[in-house]
Amino acid sequence: METLKITTIQHSKLKSVDFNNLGFGKTFSDHMLICDYKNGNWGAPEIVPFQPISLMPSSKIFHYGQSIFEGMKAYKDKDLNTWLFRPNENFKRLNKSAKRLAIPEVPEAVFFNGLKALLKLDNVWIPTKEGSSLYIRPIIFATGEGFHASPADAYRFLIATAPSGPYFSGQVKVLIEEKYSRSANGGVGFAKAGGNYAAQFYPTQLAIDKGYNQVIWTDDNTHEYIEEAGAMNIFIRINDTLITGPTSDRILDGVTRKSIIDIAKSEGIKVEVRKFTVSELIEASNNGSLKEMFGTGTAAVISPIAVYGYKDTDYALPKLEKTFASRLKERITSIQTNKSEDPFNWRFKVN
Repeated sequence: METLKITTIQHSKLKSVDFNNLGFGKTFSDHMLICDYKNGNWGAPEIVPFQPISLMPSSKIFHYGQSIFEGMKAYKDKDLNTWLFRPNENFKRLNKSAKRLAIPEVPEAVFFNGLKALLKLDNVWIPTKEGSSLYIRPIIFATGEGFHASPADAYRFLIATAPSGPYFSGQVKVLIEEKYSRSANGGVGFAKAGGNYAAQFYPTQLAIDKGYNQVIWTDDNTHEYIEEAGAMNIFIRINDTLITGPTSDRILDGVTRKSIIDIAKSEGIKVEVRKFTVSELIEASNNGSLKEMFGTGTAAVISPIAVYGYKDTDYALPKLEKTFASRLKERITSIQTNKSEDPFNWRFKVN
């Protein structure tokens, strides 16, 4: 691929940022990568200052929702080397989402060469504080115009980044959903499509109004099977067995999820990938065999669940001194930040 065109910002925002008090995804780095698809081809990517985007009101993104994204993180180790975690999985999933939404797939060279160049240019934006990282948001959206309900003929691929602290703070309280569905068989639940998340906001707000942080989604047909927790995959520990649901048309194939499965197995933890019912969960709470629940995802990494609610009853998880969640989080983050060996060959060095 030819050399990237880079236009640098005149006045960096870096000095205005308090890296000791970062929220999540609220502060944005100086630059972004853009690449446009027109006339049946992806053009040359370029790096420009982070800035507004100009689109016509007739752009199809506003009408038919062709929009997908990914979530990744960059980390710095003690020697200030920059690392990514399993970026090829994000690249493959982005194009899997693209295919499902009739969006042209992004070439590998555009994705990786552009991302590496962006991270090198904005390297000072990668936090070094424990628990912080540079959140990376690749997106593709329709820019082609028209009111006809059909795929657009033009798209933009963009990567923006945000130095970020932890996604959740404090205890997480979740509500098991009994009415609304996140996705259905044959749908787009497995894709990181913007509309999937928009559809979650209303039932999630209803849960927040009741004092919960997130919703645990159940299957669309019977609402008997536990599927995902908010924007995270979910794990349940019954005695010393870790259980998570299988991926499907409805469930996102999480990069953190598959990594946690492999790490847990390497630690000698028994893992079962199978359907798990709400009634099993309630029974395990009542008989004392339910030890832990936690969500996994790029943003949250591992987020322990303290309380879950179902049919107007709250069930508290036991408070354990040593948990699988803390053990697995320590292991995965030490791999991500180059503090330990990487027997899985997941780390990707940027510089």
